[in-house]
Amino acid sequence: MVERDGRVAVVLLNRPKQLNALSGEVMGALVSALLELDEDAEVRAIVLGGNERAFAAGADIAELAAGTPISLYESRRIDAWDSIRAVRTPIVAAVSGFCLGGGCELAMLCDLIVASESAKFGQPEINLGVLPGAGGTQRLTRAVGKAVAMDMILTGRMLSAREALDFGLVARVVAQEAWLDEAKRVAYEIAAKSPISVRLAKEAIDKAFEMPLAAGVEFERRSFYLARAAEDATEGLNAFIEKRLPKFEGT
Repeated sequence: MVERDGRVAVVLLNRPKQLNALSGEVMGALVSALLELDEDAEVRAIVLGGNERAFAAGADIAELAAGTPISLYESRRIDAWDSIRAVRTPIVAAVSGFCLGGGCELAMLCDLIVASESAKFGQPEINLGVLPGAGGTQRLTRAVGKAVAMDMILTGRMLSAREALDFGLVARVVAQEAWLDEAKRVAYEIAAKSPISVRLAKEAIDKAFEMPLAAGVEFERRSFYLARAAEDATEGLNAFIEKRLPKFEGT
């Protein structure tokens, strides 16, 4: 389900009986929706959520059990995750309830996570005789550190929202009833900024996990020069000097 409200789009997973299990059909529809929104110049931030019971409780187990190594490889289902990571528009994950397995991996693909106090995060694939396959071993380790990632992935341990906040997996924890409203508020705050500087900053932060420090700093410096070349930067700087609110046009 996709809703648009000005510069913010809200995408909600809608398989409540299956706790938003991520079937191939769901992932295909999600990728299509996100890519379409990413091409819309009017959309400057996206909120991705589920419902109060679950963001997403993992992969579709029946679908996974019916697959073979070859069919899973040939279907290229997991490649969809790379498409989501390539979305340039900032994505705020709104998480309430279960955020497990593929759901946790999907939330980690977003740029920041707003979680309700009821949220539970985990990578319980080990209980099924498999392991995370859409980036869980890599992104979770970068988010919470090796020790906690080992604990979660090898034992199936779930983190509460507060634990996830303490370990650096989520950005904010709010009351259960505010999980979606707060994520929208954060998205509107991001959408009010210059879309050029926001996208460049998002890309630079992502590079911090992929590059040595010196290369990352050089990438940041070039991104800064590029942002300064935009009319938005001139507008922002002049607005500060003139003591007024800037009007960012994305140019």
